[in-house]
Amino acid sequence: MEQVKLYDTTLRDGMGGHGMSLSVGEKLKVVQALDALGVHFVEAGFPSSNPKEAELFELLAEQEPEQATIAAFGMTRRRDRRAEDDEALAVLASCFAPVVCLVGKSWRLHVDKVIKVSAEENLAMIGDSLAFLREQGKRPVFDAEHFFDGYRDDPAYALECARAAADAGAENVTLCDTNGGSLPGFVAEATAAVIADLGGGAEVGIHTHNDAECAVANSLAAVEAGARLVQGCVNGYGERCGNANLTSILPALQLKMGFEVVSGEQLASLTATSHYLDELCNMTPNPDRAYVGRNAFAHKAGMHAAGVATDASTFEHLDPALVGNERDILASELSGKATIRSAAEHAGLELDDAAAARAVERLKEREHAGYHYEAAQASFALLLRREAGAYEPLFELEGFRVTTEKRRGGRVETEATIKVEVDGERYVEVAEGNGPVNALDKALRAAIGARHPHLADIELTNYKVRILDEAHGTGAVTRVLLDSTDGQHEWGTIGVSENIIEASWEALVDSLAYAFQPR
Repeated sequence: MEQVKLYDTTLRDGMGGHGMSLSVGEKLKVVQALDALGVHFVEAGFPSSNPKEAELFELLAEQEPEQATIAAFGMTRRRDRRAEDDEALAVLASCFAPVVCLVGKSWRLHVDKVIKVSAEENLAMIGDSLAFLREQGKRPVFDAEHFFDGYRDDPAYALECARAAADAGAENVTLCDTNGGSLPGFVAEATAAVIADLGGGAEVGIHTHNDAECAVANSLAAVEAGARLVQGCVNGYGERCGNANLTSILPALQLKMGFEVVSGEQLASLTATSHYLDELCNMTPNPDRAYVGRNAFAHKAGMHAAGVATDASTFEHLDPALVGNERDILASELSGKATIRSAAEHAGLELDDAAAARAVERLKEREHAGYHYEAAQASFALLLRREAGAYEPLFELEGFRVTTEKRRGGRVETEATIKVEVDGERYVEVAEGNGPVNALDKALRAAIGARHPHLADIELTNYKVRILDEAHGTGAVTRVLLDSTDGQHEWGTIGVSENIIEASWEALVDSLAYAFQPR
């Protein structure tokens, strides 16, 4: 099979996303995760832009990835000096990274108004810089910034810029949709024009942004037109609306377009890698993310659930196991015994007709009371385990107390006391937190953590509260939804009560208990 290579730019372009900030150690873990996934090139950033980047390059020089090639990023020479006299190019030439990606202008608007040089000088800046790096033993990649806007404005000049890079020895000329406003048909047309113009003088790549919600589609369109390197970020991190999402591009290339990208085993680690990188980057996983999201292969009661039970291909575009995900049968008050039994079977449980009927009635009762199991599949799985007699509680609750005190100066202190029994032993723990749920969580973990070390891996990632019957004011029923992760899997739980702390406690206990149930 023909190969398409992946070039991840999370550590440079991805860091432009809102809230993205990583320590040197975390950046190293990102590189290691991408390497294990089989990504061919990992762009580690500007080696001289700040002390953090400099330290990362020093660490990578000592412990290079097993498979991935590290790339350094920089810009073409300054307009007022020769390439060999440009300090930034000298740093790139001296760093250990074998691949150096240089960004340069390919849109006349930027040439005239941003770097303010003649069209001829811009071409010289591109050619001189890439030739210098080639002479220094580097493998140069040229990122043609704003290429598609430039091609739309002045096709001949945009092609000249790509040709200048190829003639100077660029290994790859990557076409960038920097503003993210192009559509797939135009991207394919422009990419094909570049490939024809270069005539094999350099490989062509694609780098797209998602401002028009077309970054993945544009990347695939460019590959169909002949591009053989795709730049982007796992999970689509990046400035504004993000970069092209390699988590969607990788399986599309390999499973739908027939290209060789990574091994089957590496592809099966895609979901776990996606969630792990969200964890590292302190981002809440998007449950609706294609291929790897919690809802990517979720089916609600009715024709879809029945169809999947008969033949998964009826309502699934591929086997979720190929990307390391799994099927979910969503439950609601519309569910019947067949859906319940299918969900139980998926959870590794056996329900006879009587147990399935009880589960259906229990589900309908609780949904009528305000539970919404479609949004809390872990709590639904625990409901099924209870009906099947397979639920394994982590502890027996004797009681808990939460106090919140507001002091002079606005300071608020919350303290939780928990009394539980585990294997016949009684534990009493007190913990302070930044709110009732946090305090309860800390106290419970302190009480049972020694018996259940896996608790240390579990983190609450999202906490949502909804008032179900607003007309009752402060006495209304409250629904609490929690999202949790252990760094590899994510799950949702629910609690409902007139008391917000009781609802939170119920969701919290489910979130921890689910992590210890057989799956």
